Amino acid sequence: MTPTAVKPAPTPAAAWPNPTPAAPKPPPAPLRVAVADDDRDVRDFLEKFLPRLGYAVNSVAKTGKELVEQCRANRPDLIIADLKMPEMSGLDAIEAVNADGPVPAVLLTGHTDAASVERAEHVGVMAYLVKPVAEDALGPALALARRQFDVIQSLRAESADLRRSLEDRKLVERAKGAVVRRVGLSEDEAYRRLRRMATDSNRKLIDVAKQVMAAEDAFREVERLG
Repeated sequence: MTPTAVKPAPTPAAAWPNPTPAAPKPPPAPLRVAVADDDRDVRDFLEKFLPRLGYAVNSVAKTGKELVEQCRANRPDLIIADLKMPEMSGLDAIEAVNADGPVPAVLLTGHTDAASVERAEHVGVMAYLVKPVAEDALGPALALARRQFDVIQSLRAESADLRRSLEDRKLVERAKGAVVRRVGLSEDEAYRRLRRMATDSNRKLIDVAKQVMAAEDAFREVERLG
């Protein structure tokens, strides 16, 4: 009699380990806005309306001097400041805050003049709002200010990277020239050896070039003393 094959009983679904669901990503933190205006009604309006737009009120100041002190104590992501305030104007305050590090700003004003506009462009003002501030104008002005600020910062970073790259290239060329003079190699061979030194020591080429130039400076000093 042929034995009947016994099939293993299926494993209950409950016996299989349930995969741990991925934890949801926390929502991005709202941008923190520092508010400064000597008009209480304007301050109250901004304190009330900014959270509705998804921003967090970082600090509230009545004067330009207070704005600077509060921003230094608790740095914001954005600034909304009145142009004319006691003790220090909005432009002076924004300039003082940006001296510690760039922060985009929106300037509140009853009127604009050419001198204020020209200066504002150099101290971190990215947008204007004319008083009385309309609710439907506040959100776009803040978004525009932040977007323009990010673009400018990105361009500045690219420019800084380019300058640093050019400076590094010049230093490598100087190091290559030093190797050519000291060891009597061709430029191609001198460059190849610099790269080999960097690879063998697991360092950047610019770091090897700095080492070579430090040695070159030492040799020149010895030669000068002789």
